[in-house]
Amino acid sequence: MADAAQPQRGNLTQGPIGRTLLAFALPTLASSILQSLNGTINAIWVGRFLGEGALAATSNANMVMFLLIAFVFGFGMASTILVGQAWGRRDIAAARRVFGTATGAFTLIAVAVGIAGYFLSPAILKLLGTPGDAAPLALAYLRVIFLAMPALLLLTLTMMALRGSGDSMTPLWFMAVAVVLDSGLNPVFIRGLGPAPRLGIAGSATATLIANYTALFGLIGYIYLKDLPLRLRGKELRYLWCDLAVLKTIIVKGFPMGLQMIIISLSSLALIGLVNREGVDTTAAFGVALQLWTYVQMPAMALGRR
Repeated sequence: MADAAQPQRGNLTQGPIGRTLLAFALPTLASSILQSLNGTINAIWVGRFLGEGALAATSNANMVMFLLIAFVFGFGMASTILVGQAWGRRDIAAARRVFGTATGAFTLIAVAVGIAGYFLSPAILKLLGTPGDAAPLALAYLRVIFLAMPALLLLTLTMMALRGSGDSMTPLWFMAVAVVLDSGLNPVFIRGLGPAPRLGIAGSATATLIANYTALFGLIGYIYLKDLPLRLRGKELRYLWCDLAVLKTIIVKGFPMGLQMIIISLSSLALIGLVNREGVDTTAAFGVALQLWTYVQMPAMALGRR
C-alpha cells in the first residue's frame, strides 16, 4: 500500500505545463549555480594562495574530471528516463530495478576509473602537454581528484535518478552540502589551518574528496531515513547485481547522449592542449574563462534535462 501511494510524490503530469516545468527545473538550475559557484570559489582560493601555476594545474585536471562526468552523463540520463517512465506508470519496482542496475554497474566502473586514473595521471598530463611549471602541481591535484571520482560519479548518478522520480529538491540540498564543505575546507587544507595538515594544491582536491563522499553517504542515509521511493531493501538489493536487460537498455539509450558529451569534452581537452603551449599564465586565464562560461549554459541545461 505504501508503494502505491508513493508515485504521488513529485507528480509532474498534473497542472499547467509551463508552471510545473519551471517549478521542477528551478531546483536543477539552483544546483548548477551552486556547482559552478563552488568551482569559482575554489579557483579563487587556489589562485590567491598558490598562484597562477596552481590555477593552471587545476584547469588541466578539471578538464579530465569533466570528461569522466560526461561519460556518466549519457548513461545517467538514460537511467533518469527509464526511472521517469516507470514512475509515470506507477511501477515502483521497475524504477528501483533501473536504479539498482545503474548503481551496481557504475559503482564498479567508478572504482575502476579512480584506481586507473590515479596511476595513469602522469601519462594523462603529459598527453595534455601540461606546462612544466604546473605539471607537478597538476599531478598532486589530479591524483586526489581520481580518488574522489567514485563518490563524485555516484553522487551525480543518484541525483539524476532522484530527479527522474520527480524529486528535484533532495539533490539540491545535498549539492549544497557538497558545495559548502568543498568551498569551506579548501583554505583549511591548502593552508593547514588548525589541526589540518598543510597540503597545498592537494588540499584543494582533498576538500573535494571529503565533500563528495560526505554528500554521497549523507544522501544514501537520507534516502533510507525518509524511505524515498528509490531505496532498496531486502530482496530488492539483488537489483545491484544488474538486470542485464535493463543494463542493455541503459547502454543503448545512453551511448548516443554520452558520446555527444564525450566528443564535446574531448574537444575541450584538445583545446587546452593547444592553450598549454602558450604557458602557465595563458592556461590559468583559460581556466578562469571556462568558469565564467559555465554560468552562460545553465538555464538551457536546467530546462533541457527535464
